[in-house]
Amino acid sequence: MQIVAVRNGESSAGDGLIDQMHALRARVFRDRLGWNVTVKSGRETDEYDALDPTYLLAVTDDVRNVAGCARLLPATGPTMLGQTFPILLGSDPMPCHSGLIESSRFCVDTELGSRNAARGLHKTTMALFAGILEWSLINGYCEVATVTDIRFEKILGRAGLPFNRLGSPHPIGNTIAVAGIVPASLQNALRVRANGYQPFSLDARPLAA
Repeated sequence: MQIVAVRNGESSAGDGLIDQMHALRARVFRDRLGWNVTVKSGRETDEYDALDPTYLLAVTDDVRNVAGCARLLPATGPTMLGQTFPILLGSDPMPCHSGLIESSRFCVDTELGSRNAARGLHKTTMALFAGILEWSLINGYCEVATVTDIRFEKILGRAGLPFNRLGSPHPIGNTIAVAGIVPASLQNALRVRANGYQPFSLDARPLAA
Protein backbone atom coordinates (compact mmCIF):
# COMPACT_ATOMS: atom_id res chain seq x y z
CA MET A 1 0.00 0.00 0.00
CA GLN A 2 1.28 3.46 -0.88
CA ILE A 3 -0.09 7.01 -0.80
CA VAL A 4 0.02 9.16 -3.93
CA ALA A 5 -1.08 12.74 -4.56
CA VAL A 6 -2.91 13.38 -7.82
CA ARG A 7 -4.82 16.21 -9.46
CA ASN A 8 -7.13 16.17 -12.45
CA GLY A 9 -5.37 16.35 -15.80
CA GLU A 10 -1.83 15.66 -14.58
CA SER A 11 -1.51 12.27 -16.28
CA SER A 12 -3.66 9.60 -17.87
CA ALA A 13 -2.70 7.15 -15.11
CA GLY A 14 -3.61 9.67 -12.44
CA ASP A 15 -6.95 10.41 -14.11
CA GLY A 16 -7.67 6.68 -14.13
CA LEU A 17 -7.06 6.49 -10.39
CA ILE A 18 -9.28 9.52 -9.84
CA ASP A 19 -12.08 7.80 -11.76
CA GLN A 20 -11.68 4.78 -9.47
CA MET A 21 -11.83 7.13 -6.50
CA HIS A 22 -15.18 8.58 -7.60
CA ALA A 23 -16.54 5.04 -7.98
CA LEU A 24 -15.30 4.16 -4.49
CA ARG A 25 -16.97 7.28 -3.08
CA ALA A 26 -20.29 6.22 -4.65
CA ARG A 27 -20.05 2.76 -3.09
CA VAL A 28 -19.16 4.11 0.34
CA PHE A 29 -21.21 7.29 0.70
CA ARG A 30 -24.39 6.29 -1.17
CA ASP A 31 -24.50 2.52 -1.02
CA ARG A 32 -22.91 1.79 2.36
CA LEU A 33 -23.65 4.91 4.40
CA GLY A 34 -26.87 6.01 2.68
CA TRP A 35 -25.84 9.65 2.30
CA ASN A 36 -27.78 11.95 -0.03
CA VAL A 37 -25.01 12.46 -2.60
CA THR A 38 -25.01 12.93 -6.37
CA VAL A 39 -24.04 9.79 -8.28
CA LYS A 40 -23.91 9.58 -12.06
CA SER A 41 -22.71 6.52 -13.99
CA GLY A 42 -21.62 4.99 -10.71
CA ARG A 43 -19.39 7.96 -9.76
CA GLU A 44 -19.95 10.36 -6.84
CA THR A 45 -18.94 13.99 -7.38
CA ASP A 46 -19.84 17.39 -5.98
CA GLU A 47 -19.06 21.04 -6.64
CA TYR A 48 -15.80 20.93 -4.69
CA ASP A 49 -14.30 18.48 -7.16
CA ALA A 50 -14.38 21.33 -9.69
CA LEU A 51 -12.02 23.48 -7.58
CA ASP A 52 -8.79 21.68 -8.58
CA PRO A 53 -8.29 19.82 -5.31
CA THR A 54 -5.41 17.54 -4.49
CA TYR A 55 -6.53 13.96 -3.98
CA LEU A 56 -4.55 11.68 -1.70
CA LEU A 57 -5.13 8.09 -2.74
CA ALA A 58 -4.15 4.91 -0.98
CA VAL A 59 -3.30 2.51 -3.81
CA THR A 60 -2.21 -1.11 -3.93
CA ASP A 61 1.49 -1.73 -4.45
CA ASP A 62 0.99 -2.40 -8.16
CA VAL A 63 -0.70 1.07 -8.42
CA ARG A 64 -3.78 -0.45 -10.02
CA ASN A 65 -6.46 -0.26 -7.35
CA VAL A 66 -7.61 2.59 -5.12
CA ALA A 67 -8.18 1.41 -1.57
CA GLY A 68 -8.92 4.78 0.03
CA CYS A 69 -9.03 8.50 -0.62
CA ALA A 70 -9.23 12.00 0.77
CA ARG A 71 -9.75 15.36 -0.92
CA LEU A 72 -7.70 18.40 0.11
CA LEU A 73 -8.60 22.06 -0.45
CA PRO A 74 -6.98 25.15 1.11
CA ALA A 75 -9.13 26.98 3.64
CA THR A 76 -8.38 30.30 1.92
CA GLY A 77 -10.80 29.29 -0.85
CA PRO A 78 -14.28 27.73 -0.87
CA THR A 79 -14.54 24.74 1.48
CA MET A 80 -17.23 22.22 2.33
CA LEU A 81 -17.23 23.32 5.95
CA GLY A 82 -17.51 27.03 5.19
CA GLN A 83 -19.96 26.82 2.27
CA THR A 84 -22.10 23.73 2.91
CA PHE A 85 -21.94 23.02 6.64
CA PRO A 86 -21.42 26.36 8.44
CA ILE A 87 -23.99 25.22 11.00
CA LEU A 88 -21.23 23.03 12.46
CA LEU A 89 -19.23 26.16 13.32
CA GLY A 90 -21.85 27.44 15.76
CA SER A 91 -21.65 31.21 15.95
CA ASP A 92 -18.03 31.38 14.80
CA PRO A 93 -16.82 32.05 11.25
CA MET A 94 -14.93 29.49 9.20
CA PRO A 95 -11.25 29.51 10.22
CA CYS A 96 -9.31 30.93 7.32
CA HIS A 97 -5.53 31.14 7.19
CA SER A 98 -2.79 30.00 4.86
CA GLY A 99 -1.73 27.18 7.21
CA LEU A 100 -5.12 25.44 7.18
CA ILE A 101 -6.16 22.73 4.71
CA GLU A 102 -9.57 21.05 4.57
CA SER A 103 -9.83 17.28 4.19
CA SER A 104 -13.13 15.91 2.90
CA ARG A 105 -14.59 12.81 1.24
CA PHE A 106 -12.37 10.50 3.31
CA CYS A 107 -13.26 6.88 2.70
CA VAL A 108 -11.72 3.41 2.60
CA ASP A 109 -12.47 0.25 0.64
CA THR A 110 -12.51 -2.21 3.51
CA GLU A 111 -12.25 -5.15 1.10
CA LEU A 112 -8.77 -4.11 -0.09
CA GLY A 113 -5.54 -4.13 1.89
CA SER A 114 -4.80 -5.35 5.38
CA ARG A 115 -7.75 -5.10 7.69
CA ASN A 116 -6.01 -4.29 10.92
CA ALA A 117 -3.09 -2.09 11.88
CA ALA A 118 -2.23 -0.33 15.12
CA ARG A 119 -5.05 -0.04 17.66
CA GLY A 120 -7.32 -2.32 15.60
CA LEU A 121 -7.91 0.19 12.80
CA HIS A 122 -7.83 -0.65 9.12
CA LYS A 123 -4.31 -0.30 7.71
CA THR A 124 -5.56 1.89 4.84
CA THR A 125 -7.20 4.26 7.32
CA MET A 126 -3.95 4.68 9.22
CA ALA A 127 -1.97 5.12 6.00
CA LEU A 128 -4.31 7.89 4.84
CA PHE A 129 -4.08 9.62 8.22
CA ALA A 130 -0.28 9.59 7.96
CA GLY A 131 -0.35 10.67 4.31
CA ILE A 132 -2.65 13.63 4.96
CA LEU A 133 -0.46 14.87 7.80
CA GLU A 134 2.80 14.37 5.88
CA TRP A 135 1.44 16.04 2.73
CA SER A 136 0.27 18.96 4.86
CA LEU A 137 3.69 19.38 6.47
CA ILE A 138 5.49 19.17 3.10
CA ASN A 139 3.21 21.84 1.68
CA GLY A 140 3.40 24.28 4.58
CA TYR A 141 0.11 23.51 6.35
CA CYS A 142 -0.05 23.19 10.12
CA GLU A 143 -3.72 22.27 10.62
CA VAL A 144 -6.25 20.00 8.93
CA ALA A 145 -9.96 20.87 9.19
CA THR A 146 -12.63 18.30 8.46
CA VAL A 147 -16.35 17.59 8.66
CA THR A 148 -17.07 14.10 9.90
CA ASP A 149 -19.50 12.24 12.11
CA ILE A 150 -19.15 11.37 15.75
CA ARG A 151 -18.37 7.74 14.90
CA PHE A 152 -15.34 8.80 12.87
CA GLU A 153 -14.35 11.24 15.62
CA LYS A 154 -13.95 8.16 17.83
CA ILE A 155 -11.72 6.53 15.20
CA LEU A 156 -9.47 9.58 15.24
CA GLY A 157 -9.25 9.21 18.99
CA ARG A 158 -8.36 5.53 18.72
CA ALA A 159 -5.63 6.48 16.25
CA GLY A 160 -4.20 8.86 18.84
CA LEU A 161 -4.99 12.03 16.91
CA PRO A 162 -6.31 15.09 18.77
CA PHE A 163 -9.54 16.45 17.27
CA ASN A 164 -10.39 19.97 18.39
CA ARG A 165 -14.08 20.57 17.80
CA LEU A 166 -15.10 23.83 16.14
CA GLY A 167 -18.72 23.59 17.28
CA SER A 168 -21.31 21.22 18.64
CA PRO A 169 -22.43 18.07 16.81
CA HIS A 170 -25.51 18.53 14.64
CA PRO A 171 -27.81 16.09 12.82
CA ILE A 172 -27.26 16.22 9.05
CA GLY A 173 -29.12 13.66 6.97
CA ASN A 174 -28.88 10.27 8.65
CA THR A 175 -25.79 11.05 10.74
CA ILE A 176 -24.62 13.27 13.59
CA ALA A 177 -21.95 15.51 12.08
CA VAL A 178 -19.17 17.44 13.75
CA ALA A 179 -16.39 19.71 12.51
CA GLY A 180 -12.92 20.03 13.96
CA ILE A 181 -9.21 20.50 13.43
CA VAL A 182 -6.35 18.03 13.70
CA PRO A 183 -2.89 19.60 14.21
CA ALA A 184 -0.53 18.67 11.36
CA SER A 185 2.61 17.86 13.28
CA LEU A 186 5.45 15.42 12.75
CA GLN A 187 4.59 13.83 16.09
CA ASN A 188 1.04 13.11 14.97
CA ALA A 189 2.22 11.81 11.59
CA LEU A 190 4.64 9.40 13.23
CA ARG A 191 1.97 8.26 15.66
CA VAL A 192 -0.27 6.92 12.90
CA ARG A 193 2.36 5.24 10.72
CA ALA A 194 1.55 1.54 10.64
CA ASN A 195 4.14 -1.18 10.09
CA GLY A 196 5.22 -1.27 6.47
CA TYR A 197 3.99 2.27 5.74
CA GLN A 198 5.94 4.01 2.98
CA PRO A 199 6.60 7.66 3.96
CA PHE A 200 4.86 10.05 1.62
CA SER A 201 6.99 11.98 -0.83
CA LEU A 202 5.94 14.41 -3.55
CA ASP A 203 9.10 13.47 -5.43
CA ALA A 204 8.23 9.78 -5.60
CA ARG A 205 4.99 9.58 -7.57
CA PRO A 206 4.68 6.13 -9.16
CA LEU A 207 2.44 7.41 -11.97
CA ALA A 208 3.37 7.40 -15.65
CA ALA A 209 1.83 9.80 -18.14
